Amino acid sequence: MESIYSPEKQSLVLGGGCFWCLEAVYQSWDGVLSVTPGYGGGTLARPTYEQVCGGETGHGEVVQVVFDPARLPLDLVLDIFFAAHDPTTLNRQGCDLGSQYRSLILFGDRAQEEAARAAIARHQPDWPDPIVTQVGPLDRFWPAEADHWDYYRRHGGAPYCQGVIGPKLAGLRAAFAGHPRLLPEGDGDD
Repeated sequence: MESIYSPEKQSLVLGGGCFWCLEAVYQSWDGVLSVTPGYGGGTLARPTYEQVCGGETGHGEVVQVVFDPARLPLDLVLDIFFAAHDPTTLNRQGCDLGSQYRSLILFGDRAQEEAARAAIARHQPDWPDPIVTQVGPLDRFWPAEADHWDYYRRHGGAPYCQGVIGPKLAGLRAAFAGHPRLLPEGDGDD
């Protein structure tokens, strides 16, 4: 799957822990055209969830966020990313442990790389520890199996959704309260 670039849409591949969380986060924003969970940053072609979770493929659990930059600028996409996870923990987000849960930005062009590096510098003062987010070129994005798509919307009552994703969304709603591009609760995250 290729990155998508045009005046009306761009794509960026992001990893910040479990892809179910980031998928739900970005589905909450006007200007996001699609969010696809998958795998990136590794060496194995067509990896499976089980292979990635085994930690031997080098892939991270990521989402491909396709967005309209006129409605949701790249800098805001990155600000949401840094608000949605702890970019200072190496290979870990909460109880999720392993290199597949690392903080990762896979860019498609030089402008995205520069924006990613600027976002790290902009957000470093927000954290007491150094940001360890990996930034690199997108080699290939592999969509996850269909049962991982729209996970929070389909399984909102599941313990992981209630205990991890729901509170994460509530925190982001508080952090971005009143932002004109944040969809009303229920429009994107239920």
